[in-house]
Amino acid sequence: MQTLGLVSLVVADYDEALAFYVGKLGFELVEDSFVPEQNKRWVVIAPPGAGGTGAKLLLARGSSPDQVSRIGNQTGGRVFLFLYTDDFWRDFNDYKAKGIEFAREPSEAPYGTVAVFKDLYGTLWDLVQLKT
Repeated sequence: MQTLGLVSLVVADYDEALAFYVGKLGFELVEDSFVPEQNKRWVVIAPPGAGGTGAKLLLARGSSPDQVSRIGNQTGGRVFLFLYTDDFWRDFNDYKAKGIEFAREPSEAPYGTVAVFKDLYGTLWDLVQLKT
């Protein structure tokens, strides 16, 4: 058996990224440890209610010009991450109320309800409630 454990998301600053993901999206802080030999932090977050079952995000501060150039556009303008929800309208309305910018408004697709939002750096996310 294999599972996907962490996905790295390059960010400009740990604390501003935490303010967005934890403060606005409601993600849970799993770990925030300083790694002195590399002068960086190991910051792991997870969507609310994910527990130990789903992939988590490693917020990785860009540490070179090449990494910094990828912040907000790690996939060349494509949606990068897919956030599944059990209540699309609850989360959509909550995010809108918190000022989250949506690049594409909600629509119905064969697989469920979806909208595309931007994180604080412009990274595109799908908010998806799958059809049951």
